[in-house]
Amino acid sequence: MHLEKSILEVQDLSHKYVVDWALDGVSFNVQSTGITGLLGSNGAGKSTLMKIVCGCLDATAGDVFVDGLRISEQPIEARRRIGYLPQTPPLYLELTVTEYLSFCGGIRGLSHSSIAPAVRRVCGQFGLSKVRGKLIGQLSGGYRQRIGLAQAVIHRPHLVVLDEPTVGLDPNQILLARNLISEIAADHAVLFSTHILQEVEALCEQVVMLESGRLVFQGTMDRYRSVVRPQKLHVRYEGSPNLEKLQKEIVQIRNLRSLGPGDIQIEFSGDRQIAKAILGHSRDNGWSVNEIYFEQSSLEDVFERLSGQTR
Repeated sequence: MHLEKSILEVQDLSHKYVVDWALDGVSFNVQSTGITGLLGSNGAGKSTLMKIVCGCLDATAGDVFVDGLRISEQPIEARRRIGYLPQTPPLYLELTVTEYLSFCGGIRGLSHSSIAPAVRRVCGQFGLSKVRGKLIGQLSGGYRQRIGLAQAVIHRPHLVVLDEPTVGLDPNQILLARNLISEIAADHAVLFSTHILQEVEALCEQVVMLESGRLVFQGTMDRYRSVVRPQKLHVRYEGSPNLEKLQKEIVQIRNLRSLGPGDIQIEFSGDRQIAKAILGHSRDNGWSVNEIYFEQSSLEDVFERLSGQTR
């Protein structure tokens, strides 16, 4: 079986601010394409982790490898492979879009002759061509976020790190930012930090979750949803079953609720064997089942379970 290469490897990473540990033994990998969501409550350690990954902060302990390069030993070479957009885009409002992106291309190591083509490329990619000559300070928050994304990829990095890139945007701007991030992920690995569950569901294929500086989950979105075992079952009958008899004879049923003729929702305890019991009981009583399925746990339920928080 072919295993996709990891562009980012975080190994037993810890960081201490004076007396408090912001990160404590965090380890995970990010593959070479697609979007990995870095999820956690405010203060979970996400921004600290991203600063260390991008070489902006030295870790107290542990290692970070970018494209196989240990960032503590080869920081310049590793940083050339990274594009970074912090929570507040690092913009110079007195520069035009072209001037700013040209400056970013230069400090990212692009040759003089390749800067102008790179600026044209990212301006086209992020819908900035019409405002290239305008001062950044005259542009809206949505345009500024696009400029922030453009500077993060102007040097074609292998890994793009985005720290809460949709915070402060209106709904239309959020949808545009999601589309742009998805386009970036077609050719780059993206590590996307957020505490907003809807952003993770809309964008991410893989999830890494931190709480109180510790890793509490790493895996696919499907595996993330399955962390909390389903406790509700939906059954649609062709006719109308005897609900009182059903609840009395299936001991795992805690409660059931009619949603309409022949349409019921069942809250249960125990495991998924309840579905087999309901199908057998319904067959024995001549009740025809058209559909039966477990209702997935919500992302909020999973987040609550993993973070140990209560609503």
